[in-house]
Amino acid sequence: MTTSLKGILCMCLGVLFLALGDAVSKWLGEVHSPLQIIFFRALISLPLIALLAHFAGGLRKLRTKRPGVHLLRGLIYTATMVCFVWGLTLLPLAEATAIAFVAPLFVTLLSVPLLGERIDPPVLIASLVGFAGVLIVVRPNGDAFQMGALVLVGAALFYALMMITARRYGAREHLWAMLFYMTCVPLVVTALTLPWVWQTPQPWHWVGFFASGILGVAATAFITLAFRFAPAAIAAPFDYTAMLWAVLLGWWFWGEMPDLWVWVGSALIMGSGLAVAYHDRRTTLKRRPTA
Repeated sequence: MTTSLKGILCMCLGVLFLALGDAVSKWLGEVHSPLQIIFFRALISLPLIALLAHFAGGLRKLRTKRPGVHLLRGLIYTATMVCFVWGLTLLPLAEATAIAFVAPLFVTLLSVPLLGERIDPPVLIASLVGFAGVLIVVRPNGDAFQMGALVLVGAALFYALMMITARRYGAREHLWAMLFYMTCVPLVVTALTLPWVWQTPQPWHWVGFFASGILGVAATAFITLAFRFAPAAIAAPFDYTAMLWAVLLGWWFWGEMPDLWVWVGSALIMGSGLAVAYHDRRTTLKRRPTA
């Protein structure tokens, strides 16, 4: 098996675990507050991340000289998760997943004012097409739908800010340190809210909480491996297999089936993302020095 094929398989597995974790969070959200769901997810994920860091080179990988950066990223991650889990309770799983796909386009646009990068005209056009796709997916259709769409767009925006901070500071910090402290902050923040949102879990809910934490860490590990085995231009497009899993899981557990306009909007969002990735790959190849 070639390394690129290993990367593709790891990406597909990671995306599957993410989709399963989203489905579990949506199910838990029928009873529990997003804050309580995120608390247990972080509580279960944190020791698993530390264990993976230990096997990846020792706990010294968790040392940092930038606690302020980790605090900022953790707060942004907390906002991302609260908005996303809340949005999952308001919208069908496939539609929520489609809206989340806009995050890379936010990264592209925000990199101009926040990182001083330049956007080429083809990338700008592709991004605008992607946002048109989002408008098609989130077309007004009742108060709950509008709120869910707005919340999920907010989640995508916060996620993009988190990715931009990773791009700016990631080269100076180890991956496992960034994941560890990014998980610590929402654990502390949501723990402070538990007296106001606590609902005693039923036995099956405990299984869901554990599954959510384990699936989140497994997804992160496999997606990380994917980018080690294969170039980003090869592995990244398989992130869109999440839409397939979201449709299947939404239909299986909740009887949800996206209508034609959700598919049209999703196609525009995914097509624009692939176009941006293709353009970035060509630009990188052109700038690479030749022997």
